[in-house]
Amino acid sequence: QKLENMIQAEIIADSINEFGNRLTTFVLTFPRIVLAEFNTHRMISKNSASSRAIPYAKMLDMVQNTPFIPIAFMKEHKGMQGTDYFEGESSERIMLEWLAARDAAIKSSQALSDMGLTKQMCNRILEPFMWHKVIATGSEWENFFALRAHEAAEIHIQKLAHIMLDVYNASTPQQLKAGQWHIPYGDNMDMDQLNKITQEYFEQNPSESYNTHKIDEFMVKIATARCARVSYTVVGEEGKPDNYENDIKLHDRLASMGHYSPFEHCGIAMNEDQMEQYKLYYARIGEDGLPMNYFTDNIAGVNGNFRGFIQYRKTLQGENKKDGRVKQIIKNI
Repeated sequence: QKLENMIQAEIIADSINEFGNRLTTFVLTFPRIVLAEFNTHRMISKNSASSRAIPYAKMLDMVQNTPFIPIAFMKEHKGMQGTDYFEGESSERIMLEWLAARDAAIKSSQALSDMGLTKQMCNRILEPFMWHKVIATGSEWENFFALRAHEAAEIHIQKLAHIMLDVYNASTPQQLKAGQWHIPYGDNMDMDQLNKITQEYFEQNPSESYNTHKIDEFMVKIATARCARVSYTVVGEEGKPDNYENDIKLHDRLASMGHYSPFEHCGIAMNEDQMEQYKLYYARIGEDGLPMNYFTDNIAGVNGNFRGFIQYRKTLQGENKKDGRVKQIIKNI
């Protein structure tokens, strides 16, 4: 397949609450070189493949067999974005030099790996030639599309944003009532297995009364674990068999360790009182030159980086983990 066709976007959960707020989760594949640009969008929750977690041999295989090669080679220019590209024989020569750089990176990384250097350092050398996978969730995608699905954007993130925008506009979000969950991968979960796990739980905990909310709890845990697993999944190796028990154990282990970023993708649709409770205030500079808070009616229902949904992470006590080694400075006011 053409390498530019490896830039992909798939929606794995798309929800809308009773007030018109939309929460969407994508699975994305794009060149590793644009990850830093993608990560500048702070309103989006993200988990992505990790050079620290994925074995060196798997990364090496990807770079050897399906390396990232730029869609086009831009000529030197002033500023951040040029418009002139190499063509024909010149483009082919540059591509060969790009692949020669790939081969040199492979040679150096292999030598370091043979010397016993950790995978997280050997993989770093290969990163310019890698494809990257990200799970991304947000309710505020408009800013991303405005900046990246634009001719002034870098061409690879621009292509990604256009693909995402097309998928986003073609998707019909699921209408959720207040209290219902947005759960990535939820539509593909096996209800027979979930019912079995739930029944076994109540058999092992006879003091608890049976309730269907436990199924939602397990689905959220499984989805959270799957969002975490992208850290060590290589592009092209997705689709391993489901193991819900292991997913639940992974969720619980991550929570106990304080690794909460995968807990940012599930969310509960807000009710009217919650929309009123979670208001966002902005700071405006007053006449005295000092900041003052003001509220605009259209910025309601903000929780974490979601609007209209309570982020799963924000339901967990201690989700902002503290470290007793950090010196606290307290001033008397």
